[in-house]
Amino acid sequence: MNQRIAVPLPKAYLLLNHGPTVLVSSAHGERRNVMAAAWNMALDFDPPKVAVVIDKATLTRDLIEASGDFVLNVPARAQAALTLAAGSESGRGMDKIVKVGAGTTAASRVGAPLIDGCLAWLECRVIPEPHIQKTYDLFLGEVVAAWADPEVFSNGRWHFPDSDRRSIHYLAGGSFFATGEPFEV
Repeated sequence: MNQRIAVPLPKAYLLLNHGPTVLVSSAHGERRNVMAAAWNMALDFDPPKVAVVIDKATLTRDLIEASGDFVLNVPARAQAALTLAAGSESGRGMDKIVKVGAGTTAASRVGAPLIDGCLAWLECRVIPEPHIQKTYDLFLGEVVAAWADPEVFSNGRWHFPDSDRRSIHYLAGGSFFATGEPFEV
């Protein structure tokens, strides 16, 4: 796993504020899974909260409902093929984490694993909202730990050193774009 630094929880929203696609990792008992999610966002500062859409037909949903936690992993451009594979296949009947070639590291506060090689990680506990989960497939989570690779995020700012270490954004049909250059006004 690449190096990581703790991100203060009231600043965890900065890891998602620019709208990257995420890898949602989950685990319960001996089962674990990963899926891609383009529909996610930061919701609050303190305590920090996130939202992510997780379809009711997915193994990830089953594991999150059973465990009550998940991790939002922010993949790098170098992980675009892994991200596409994680979003295109079901994990039922196999360990999709192994199938897509992702390494993992244990999280500090939740049972779901951190996906190696990512740019940032948000460990989350589900905030139970049965109506929106059932009706809209929308899960809310409280961020209980946040981490970033200091090579790309420090002092509350993203700074991408090269094209492979940029976050990615899913468009459709296997097409992504990478985060561009920051600028100030």
